[in-house]
Amino acid sequence: MAGEASAEAARKDVSEQEPQFPVHGDDRAAAFFDLDNTVMQGAALFHFGRGLYKRKFFETRDLVRFAWQQAWFRLAGVEDPEHMQEARDSALSIVKGHRVSELQSIGEEIYDEYMAERIWPGTRALAQAHLDAGQKVWLVTAAPVEIAQVIARRLGLTGALGTVAESVDGVYTGKLVGEPLHGPAKAEAVRALAAAEGLDLSRCAAYSDSHNDIPMLSLVGHPYAINPDTKLRKHARDLDWRLRDYRTGRKAAKVGIPAAAGVGAVAGGTAAAIALHRRRR
Repeated sequence: MAGEASAEAARKDVSEQEPQFPVHGDDRAAAFFDLDNTVMQGAALFHFGRGLYKRKFFETRDLVRFAWQQAWFRLAGVEDPEHMQEARDSALSIVKGHRVSELQSIGEEIYDEYMAERIWPGTRALAQAHLDAGQKVWLVTAAPVEIAQVIARRLGLTGALGTVAESVDGVYTGKLVGEPLHGPAKAEAVRALAAAEGLDLSRCAAYSDSHNDIPMLSLVGHPYAINPDTKLRKHARDLDWRLRDYRTGRKAAKVGIPAAAGVGAVAGGTAAAIALHRRRR
């Protein structure tokens, strides 16, 4: 009860602070949303993996290994480089040799099966407020860009930036283009997108649950901590950032699963640039 009351108070506090936000008709403003545990409960890649397992893309032992890696992230609260590399390689090996169009089609089905019911209504409402104000809304995520684009389209958002898997003649090679879009790399992606779109970042908003996204949140004039992990909650309070928590009191006390991989801004900037190029094509 105390946790729920605290979350409700936080929501009311934000509403009272910003009755005029987002500003209608401001075409130099936009909103950037992290995906996992911000827009959607849990990790999009995990839900996608469930759908691929159901369709026999990989075997039970692969699912067990992936589950162990997720458990490690949750219990240890750290991003172990060896586990992250193994998880990344496993995911790429699963899609290697499959057509991009095939995975995109399956992604639509998996969204209906596992993801649609896990969208946070509160975060969805925040995104809709920006859209209603005439602003563009983007997902910015370490999840594969194909998954992110499906989710963005289904939610009626403008588009998505995500991690890019290499494909040749429409077939996945099992390699990444650059590195996962994560941490400081997200900030580089947002900066590049803002430049391409002619946006004023001081008038933009960004939303995330993870302290890994502090670089992205720090770029904009309106940062939000949504369902924040412990480190982000503290950082947000120290800087007087807006905070909203749509979880129950019990769940809000838990630290969320850390993001899948940590990389530098330079490598992530490469992935962001390619994602931008693909968006323009």
